[in-house]
Amino acid sequence: MSFETPRADRKLGLALGALYVALLYVSADSLGYARDEGFYFQSARAYRGWFDLLWSDPASALSRAGVDRFWVVNHEHPSLMKVLFAFSHQLFYERLGWIREAGTAYRLPGMVLSGLGVALIHHWGSRISGRAAGFVGALLFACMPRVFYHAHLACFDLPVASVWLFVAYLYARSLETSSRGYVWATGLCYGLLLDTKHNSWLFPAFLVMHVLALNLGDLLADRKRTRPLVPPALIAIALLGPPVFVLLWPWLWFDTWHRFLGYVQFHLQHEYYNMEFLGQTYWKPPMPMGYAWLMTLATLPATTLGLALIGGVGWLRGERSTTLSPSGAAAPGQLAANPAATTAAHELLWLFGILVGFAPWWSQNTPIFGGTKHWLTAYPFLALFAGQGFRVVAIRLRAIALEFGLTRLPVVSLTATLLSAGAVVMTVHSHPYGLSFYTPLVGGAPGAATLGLNRTFWGYTTGSLAGFINENAAPGASVFVHDTALQSWDMMRADGRIRSDLEGTLSIADSSMALYHHEPHMGRVEYQIWVAYDTQTPAEIACYDGVPVAWVYQRK
Repeated sequence: MSFETPRADRKLGLALGALYVALLYVSADSLGYARDEGFYFQSARAYRGWFDLLWSDPASALSRAGVDRFWVVNHEHPSLMKVLFAFSHQLFYERLGWIREAGTAYRLPGMVLSGLGVALIHHWGSRISGRAAGFVGALLFACMPRVFYHAHLACFDLPVASVWLFVAYLYARSLETSSRGYVWATGLCYGLLLDTKHNSWLFPAFLVMHVLALNLGDLLADRKRTRPLVPPALIAIALLGPPVFVLLWPWLWFDTWHRFLGYVQFHLQHEYYNMEFLGQTYWKPPMPMGYAWLMTLATLPATTLGLALIGGVGWLRGERSTTLSPSGAAAPGQLAANPAATTAAHELLWLFGILVGFAPWWSQNTPIFGGTKHWLTAYPFLALFAGQGFRVVAIRLRAIALEFGLTRLPVVSLTATLLSAGAVVMTVHSHPYGLSFYTPLVGGAPGAATLGLNRTFWGYTTGSLAGFINENAAPGASVFVHDTALQSWDMMRADGRIRSDLEGTLSIADSSMALYHHEPHMGRVEYQIWVAYDTQTPAEIACYDGVPVAWVYQRK
């Protein structure tokens, strides 16, 4: 088995990633801005102000007063992505003018990181499972409908999944070679992961589990180990990760320990938002133990889950001896001299990536307000196993074809097309209602609504009602934006998606048009609209597969 991918395969992976970014970009203008995006637009503008001050008056910018003035905005979350949002907006929207919409310019870094994640899944899958398996794994990850939705956003959920994957890959490569380059890269990249989102706190546990599993046999049998008990990359993570994290987040430059503890406590004691699950709205513990598992079954294409299961079972049974790509010379190193051991080490890492991604949802105290986005870090590893499953299926089908003398039948291509077609169609169909999408396993969106699963949240479906609002709102009207953040509404106005004369408001009484994004616990808001507007009849309803998702009322 080869652990080196040909240059053509690397180019194909990058091409897949670039194509994904292009698809995200061209479809972004039909997707309304989510509530959290508005807060990150605001913080990106604030951080941009600090960099401008740093350029004009470095001493003032580096003082505590200068740092606190700008970085206090949204200090509940690390800075990396918001800084990238700011730079992207400044470069591609303001200076070069390559991007027409300011909001899309803010979104671009998240799209690019999502595309890089697709490219890395292709590369990693190709190294371990073969060229075709890497391609199918990357395609199936890209065509997870909820992944496609989140990949558009100026948020952190897909970026942290991609950076997590990169750190895991660098760590795995550090086990193969005696070169220290991957070791230091792992530590530095973990600092970037820390500065992306707080789920990065789980990553060391992920690697410790992997290290223990790799050494468990030697420890129990009291055999001489062939590698260090503590990998150098794990030490690099401990030594380099925290300094890089602090260096990149100026908010932590002063009163570091106190502010870090505040950041930790914010997330450990996060407020509980409402989420509907099987007809019941949950807003405080105990949370339902089945939430993450049923939502995964209800939102991921069944072919993807089935292939991942086949890949996992095949791995447990040791079905890794045959690949679908030519073999070459293995690179020398700690593990690469033993191809079977190297493959097992990588696949074991994939398994722990899935387990750790879902681990918080074994607790009934974990907030579920964000839906599936909180375990997106598990999905790249699930896609890698799906590529393995495709390899198993394709090999079996090719053997059957050869038995029947069908030597010219393009089995691999046909199998890849058939097994990925459903995921592609579902993903295309889900847009721009990504959080309203459900798979046929639960009856699609209508079946999910009947079961009592959340139809939507985050207020992004305002984008689907923009046309009606623009055509029917009176000049200078105030619009009650409901679950849409005012900053997100203002970005839609700045981009020309909403008329510039229409002011957003959080007051129903002061509005002449009112948005309503349906969640059961929001019923009181709709009742308040009925009373204020003296009508129970929406003027327009945005539906997905016949299911009402969001609607707008107009004052008589």
